[in-house]
Amino acid sequence: MRCFAGRFITIIAAALAATAVDAAAQDEAFPVEDMRVPGLSEYAAPQRTEPLALAETGEVTLSAQLTEETEDIPRGLVWRVFSPEPGQDGTLPLVATAQGGTSTFMLPPGGYLVHAAYGRAGATKRITVGDKPKSERLVLDAGGLKLDAVLSGGVRIPPKKLRFSVYDHEPDATGERSLIVPNVRPNAVVRLNAGTYHIISNYGAINAVIRADIRVEAGELTEATVEHRAAQLTMKLVREPGGEAIADTAWSILSETGEIVAETVSAFASMVLAEGEYTIVAKNRDRLYQRDFTVTPGRNQDVELLPDDLVERVSEVTE
Repeated sequence: MRCFAGRFITIIAAALAATAVDAAAQDEAFPVEDMRVPGLSEYAAPQRTEPLALAETGEVTLSAQLTEETEDIPRGLVWRVFSPEPGQDGTLPLVATAQGGTSTFMLPPGGYLVHAAYGRAGATKRITVGDKPKSERLVLDAGGLKLDAVLSGGVRIPPKKLRFSVYDHEPDATGERSLIVPNVRPNAVVRLNAGTYHIISNYGAINAVIRADIRVEAGELTEATVEHRAAQLTMKLVREPGGEAIADTAWSILSETGEIVAETVSAFASMVLAEGEYTIVAKNRDRLYQRDFTVTPGRNQDVELLPDDLVERVSEVTE
């Protein structure tokens, strides 16, 4: 496995926000309600017995930055303001929310916990609201990650066949890594807190899998491209070379050690397989056909099983 990671110069918040088309589309797959809130326990939906306007309120303006040196993030933030005291059910009451960039809240004087989410990056801060207007700033210590993959020789992989998953770098007590962002499209910008992450790249749905540890730096966009050593095969059972595929054929793909890698039933069996030695078995009616085959990285091809590949009749095996 090869991994090419490029570091780009420090990007101010506005530059990351300029990726809003891809990033917003990526975030749509993960609703705000499903996001984990670092440092906070479960929280309750906001409940109000009277309008805030009727009570004494103070004004607080909240802003967020990727780092201490970058400008305020202009858009893409989700703000949540919590009461710091758990309710009767043990959750933190959610007092107010807002989306966008810098936001102003009118809140009764007192203490609060504020959480700012920017994609999958986030930070929490305790604030105090008084009778005079004040401003609070959160530093997210976050950056962006853009992932892609190629085949040997730099051959592009169709984006529809490529997906990434982002996991915590360190396994938990059970030895498993927590999934942070699933089903990431190639070249989509994922906003993350600075740190090292475990990345899994899937080409197709069988065994073409690449793993890599990639570090995200605060205020930077990290681009990483991994190399898959795999190929797409289309298999068919025919009566003669170049002939029409025989329908209702059951396919089994076995690894070099005899383990079943994939099974399907169709006239054409099309799949992506990692580099290696395989045995292709086709069953049609009472006949078994078998052929050994080598998958060469980047070499997509059709594989035909012919009458010469007949192994035996199923009825002969059961007699």
